[in-house]
Amino acid sequence: MACKVLIVDDSAIVRKVLSQELAKDPEIQVVGTAMDPLDASEKIESLNPDVLTLDLEMPKMDGLTFLRSLMRHHPMPVVVVSAYTPKGSKLAMEALDSGAVEIVPKPGMSMHITEMTVELVAKIKGASQARMRKVPPRTPATQPATGGATPPHRREFSPGGPNAPLNVLAPLVRSPSPDRIIAIGSSTGGTQALQYLLMRLPANMPPILIAQHMPAGFTTTFADRLNQISQLTVKEAVHHDSVTPGTVLVAPGGKHMELRKTGSRYWVELNEGPKVCRQRPSVEVLFDSVAKHAGKNAIGCILTGMGNDGAQGMLHMREAGSVNIAEDEKSCVVFGMPKEAIAAGAAHHIVHLHQIPEKLHALALS
Repeated sequence: MACKVLIVDDSAIVRKVLSQELAKDPEIQVVGTAMDPLDASEKIESLNPDVLTLDLEMPKMDGLTFLRSLMRHHPMPVVVVSAYTPKGSKLAMEALDSGAVEIVPKPGMSMHITEMTVELVAKIKGASQARMRKVPPRTPATQPATGGATPPHRREFSPGGPNAPLNVLAPLVRSPSPDRIIAIGSSTGGTQALQYLLMRLPANMPPILIAQHMPAGFTTTFADRLNQISQLTVKEAVHHDSVTPGTVLVAPGGKHMELRKTGSRYWVELNEGPKVCRQRPSVEVLFDSVAKHAGKNAIGCILTGMGNDGAQGMLHMREAGSVNIAEDEKSCVVFGMPKEAIAAGAAHHIVHLHQIPEKLHALALS
């Protein structure tokens, strides 16, 4: 059965082009378009779409306000189609915090319409598999202790519910091995899962490398947001960055990130090689490099996401002696990537998201 999509954008040209392009895929049915959130509200009721594509900058009611209302009253998968600008990137991050599951940049200087459509089709299909829950209104209890960005709300992350207090794990009782390294891969729903993890890990964790499927131009804002809510130092990786304890490097959108080692020094190499598993950055590429250069000193972690990116790379990590964690089905937004890694025999531990911080904390000293 085709995935029913409603396109919400104030531009008649964008609505027409997206409708024509998406209609070329037999697995997608564009059931309608809406010019603003008020129009969209009426059509959601009458057309019952499976997925919404949403522009954030619109008249009458901005897309972010509409999204928050939608997630409180009628939660459904939303793919944000955002402008490739600093403002657009910031709004997109706020949209992910508010319940959107994916981001796709609008076509322009950074992306041709054909390339954008391929990306959008994949994101819509992934979003259609997402398990949605109502998002409660924000309260002071949901604000992070470190200030800055709002923590994730789309799933009931903490045992006490979304408004439960934040508990940061105690610092490691001793320094982990200088060779210890953590590699994490994620996709659909991963931005919220990563926020949950990093908000709870102490500052003296081993270095962490992250490959999160995200378009170019948005990972800088994402890394900055993670840095605001974490005791760790989080940054978007640059070519030849050193990999050091207490630091988290996020692979830039549009670039693969690979671990390298010279003597006792870890560092990262970035490249724009061919997409792997239809992704760049690819979890597969990161995990393969970690298997090669860190081996038994590595901890692998694969989180929610559509597809199979990272499954074979995690298996190579296990074969090289690493210890690996896969997020369990119950806590995944989309149980795709972890499922494939588990099926490949790559995971030692299958863990609910609530327990992954504690598991990483324990494995860091093992």
